[in-house]
Amino acid sequence: MQASRFNRLFSSSTRRASHVGSAPIPCPSSVTVSPAAGLLTITGPKGSQQIPLASFVRLAIQSPSSSAPSTSSTPASSQAIVVSVENPNLKIQRAAWGLSRVLIANAITGLTEGFALSLKLVGVGFRAAVEEDPLADPNGLNSGQRLNMKLNYAHNVIVPIPRGIIATTPQPTKIVLRGTDKQQVGQFAANIRSWRKPEPYKGKGIFVGNETIKLKDVKKK
Repeated sequence: MQASRFNRLFSSSTRRASHVGSAPIPCPSSVTVSPAAGLLTITGPKGSQQIPLASFVRLAIQSPSSSAPSTSSTPASSQAIVVSVENPNLKIQRAAWGLSRVLIANAITGLTEGFALSLKLVGVGFRAAVEEDPLADPNGLNSGQRLNMKLNYAHNVIVPIPRGIIATTPQPTKIVLRGTDKQQVGQFAANIRSWRKPEPYKGKGIFVGNETIKLKDVKKK
């Protein structure tokens, strides 16, 4: 095991291309991509997103019936987006290669199917409700709604819901977030969780997705 590890460290063979970055991204006919200098605009049934691209990142539209990339900016249902970089041997370009591919794939999924993430409130008296936000600015970054949560504080916790996210409470102890931007949905879920992070002694807190926590034994004197 040690020998193979050192062989990898001192290998003179050419570095492999990014497995993540080189995988073609399926692109349905309902999605269009519009590349510009340093920016990629993706438009789908649920809206549009803009993704910044490094100057060395290259995009091409490819049909499965041919290995040659197409020059079309509007892919058909049978086409895919292929991401590449100028020099995959450079570490910074390999990293950007994989990241760019992930961001584009997430945007296509979000604009066609959307993303959903659930949160579970665990604790006596914990509950949440979605309500209109009387303090919301119509031209601001918030959606006009807010979460009103009871988390055993002396006051209710009020969290404005960002524009681009739809929040529902199918149960008083369950929050469901939906949106087209995976990063935005995940970040807002993390913000909600920060108000009552799961604690390991009684297992109380706000749990995101399938999150669990291993309970610790209370040390008795």
